[in-house]
Amino acid sequence: MNKVVLASSNSHKLKELQAMLSEFDFELLSLSDVGLAGLDIPEDGDTFEANSLQKAKVVAELTGHPAIADDSGLMVDHLNGAPGVYSARYAGEPKSDKANNAKLIEALRGVPESDRTAKFVTVITFYVDEAHILTARGEVEGHILSEERGSSGFGYDPLFYVESLDKTFAELSSEEKNAISHRGRAIMKLRSLFEKRS
Repeated sequence: MNKVVLASSNSHKLKELQAMLSEFDFELLSLSDVGLAGLDIPEDGDTFEANSLQKAKVVAELTGHPAIADDSGLMVDHLNGAPGVYSARYAGEPKSDKANNAKLIEALRGVPESDRTAKFVTVITFYVDEAHILTARGEVEGHILSEERGSSGFGYDPLFYVESLDKTFAELSSEEKNAISHRGRAIMKLRSLFEKRS
């Protein structure tokens, strides 16, 4: 069985990908499994695609195995797509979900509900070498609330409201979230790309 390295030490992300890609003939390993725990890869691209590719390429070159990487963020229409690729560090260093959410609430203060549209985006890259790269993008549309709701999830989840469910991402069970999330959609697209290859 081939080994593929996930460019992350996040155990939740690893389990999610392992479950959704289980029918393919490879073993998915984390950075910890290959002795690269804590590896800090610069994310200085100006698109999710660029950052995802950069992470996958670095890990593939360091390990000699194909790699999977993702880059995700929130794009708010009223803010011209911000925070975008800077979502994790929107309020600066050190990274803080609480500070990021507070800054977003402040940035949209007084903006009417109809103009608070946003989307979560995930781009996943599967990198073997320069000639063999698969890229899948998943998006989910929503609105940004003026105050946090719900205690599940992380990041901007308590502010990201999905009208069809009448809930924020932080009010969804993990099963509900995976069924509609940007990451779930990107993984499904990646699965179909794998199916076409095999």
